[in-house]
This record gives sequence, C-alpha cells and structure tokens, in this order.
Amino acid sequence: ITAIENQLNKKVKVVRYDNGTKFKNRDLDEFCGMKGINKEYSNARTPQQNKVIEKKNRTLIKAARTMLTDSLLPIIFWAEAVSTACYVLNRALVTKTHNKTPYELLNGRTPRLDFMRPFSSPVTILNTLDPLGKIKGKSDEDFWLGTL
Repeated sequence: ITAIENQLNKKVKVVRYDNGTKFKNRDLDEFCGMKGINKEYSNARTPQQNKVIEKKNRTLIKAARTMLTDSLLPIIFWAEAVSTACYVLNRALVTKTHNKTPYELLNGRTPRLDFMRPFSSPVTILNTLDPLGKIKGKSDEDFWLGTL
C-alpha cells in the first residue's frame, strides 16, 4: 500500500477484502488505522462481490495451467507459473479505457520485454562456484522458470 501511494502520489482510502481470516488480524488493523484506511469486507461465499479480482484470478490460473501443460513441467512449479503469468499479463494486456498496459499505468512508461524468454525454455548457466578444473564443462543446463 505504501509503495502504491508513493509511486502514484495518491492516498489509498479504502481496501476491500474477502471475508477470509487471513485479512482479519491485529497487524493489518493497526496498519490501516495508522494510515487512515477504511477496510471493507465482502460477504462470505459471495464471489459476485469480488467479481473483478475473481476474474483476474481465473485468468492467472488458466494461464499458469496452460504454461505448465505446454512445458511438461510437474505441478510443483505452479507458483512460478502463476508468478510469471502475472508478470506477463501486467505487461501485455491492454486496459481498454486507457489503451495502456497495467505496467504503463502504474509506472508511466512502457515495459522492457527484450529479456523475456518462453516459460521453461532451456538455459545454460555459467558455473563459477564449483572448482571444475581445466577440462570439465563450466556450465549447467536447466530451464527458465520466469522473470522473478
């Protein structure tokens, strides 16, 4: 919240949460009280009240599932797939009303994408840590799991 306020030079006035217990705690209450932020909770088991975030979550899960299926990686890499999907969608999907990506709206500039590689692309990593001698290869083969 503080980072968003600093970057956008705007004050967060209200934060809306679902009725989950993870958002009902003393630390969050104190933080919101200190910042003067009102907290709103949606009713339990009513995703209609959170339709924007529910749709975004479905989009992320679908993208991550597609990335994992296409890459043939095991499900254990789901967090990396979701994180990469979020990173890409924030830089690729255009917000219709502004004709800009979410990244552009937040940062005021277009994102750099020249370093991006497809999820699970093979990569060669220079190994400078292990004493490999003169003959052994000094690189390890692995795969790209995203940008973060």
